[in-house]
Amino acid sequence: MQTQLAEWARDTDFGREADEILRRCVHCGFCLATCPTYQLLGDELDSPRGRIYQMKQLLEGVEPTYVTQQHLDRCLTCRNCETTCPSGVEYGALVDIGRQLVSERVRRPWLKREGLRRLMGSAWFGPLYRLGLHVRPILPAVLRSKLAPARAAGPLPEHAERHGRQVIMLSNCVQPAMMPSIDAATRRVLDRLGIGTRFAAGSGCCGAINYHLDAQEAARAQMRANIDAWLPLLEAGTVEAVVVNASGCGGMIKDYARHLQHDPAYAQRAARLMPYVKDIAEVLAPMAAELKGRLRQIPGRVAFHPPCTLQHWQGLRPLTERLLADLGFDLQAFNDAHLCCGSAGTYSITQPELSLALRERKLEAIQAALPDTIVSSNVGCICHLQGGTGTPVRHWIESLDEALHG
Repeated sequence: MQTQLAEWARDTDFGREADEILRRCVHCGFCLATCPTYQLLGDELDSPRGRIYQMKQLLEGVEPTYVTQQHLDRCLTCRNCETTCPSGVEYGALVDIGRQLVSERVRRPWLKREGLRRLMGSAWFGPLYRLGLHVRPILPAVLRSKLAPARAAGPLPEHAERHGRQVIMLSNCVQPAMMPSIDAATRRVLDRLGIGTRFAAGSGCCGAINYHLDAQEAARAQMRANIDAWLPLLEAGTVEAVVVNASGCGGMIKDYARHLQHDPAYAQRAARLMPYVKDIAEVLAPMAAELKGRLRQIPGRVAFHPPCTLQHWQGLRPLTERLLADLGFDLQAFNDAHLCCGSAGTYSITQPELSLALRERKLEAIQAALPDTIVSSNVGCICHLQGGTGTPVRHWIESLDEALHG
């Protein structure tokens, strides 16, 4: 793709990065076949190739409009197009740049996105979510579907500090309120393997909510705070890894080096953090045989929904599915497992019609396999899918914890 960037973009960090990405695109259109929004809408402007053209025009000096913003907002950032692309176009990085530039030039209604990011990142989120659960029966159906009933966390390991192996877990912003059972199950499983868990003082949200709701600088401040909290413990050998059980958070953290590549104080520190960041499946996979020998029961028919942040962002779908199979999970295959379920962070709130259409299609494919349980590895996908089905939807670590403890 030939580019002629506008003068205001040409000699900037974002302009050079975008130009390099744009020039890789060969217009082949392979991405259209795996783009969820293009499949639903049939509009090339709602495909990766169409959005690339719009971002190219923006960087070449064409003033964006509300329509431009709408097409970029409709993108789920699933990165399925990156998995499909034969030319290695880093579409996710490009759309991050495009969205930020458009948000600086096109005014939006303030309340929805700004209010959403402030609420989800605040100390009020947990109490308000619990209040919502109490009044759930009288809420409208659209709100009830957002409030997946919380499962009890259960007992936490005692004296985790006694283990020789120690890892850091995230101080997630929404998962502890929405599904505290996920963190508790993770800690119990690791404890059975002789791995202690702790939370680092000063750490917090991974930054994904701010980053994807037009507050990229606020997100970078959260990234820096996490690096400051984690890296000294990791490099001192006090802990061996940052273990993530929400693939959305894991995908974001594994992108810290890219997001901070132009920060002179943090670029190298972010790069040094990357080898320490592990999805829970990466930690458990080498110990699958030991784990299987300790299982008291085997899960029944299970459909594993691989979140986009696991399979397209991190490339960990094969490892996770192999781990579950090695542990004895009776995995049921279903069609279109590579496509997004429509959760995509806050997408189910900002783009409800598209999100629900994608969920309906995903659940239809999954339920054709007649699973007893649907498992996934991201709290957003779990809550979103549970809102549309009576089949139990859980994190696979919860099912593993149950199998271990009977």
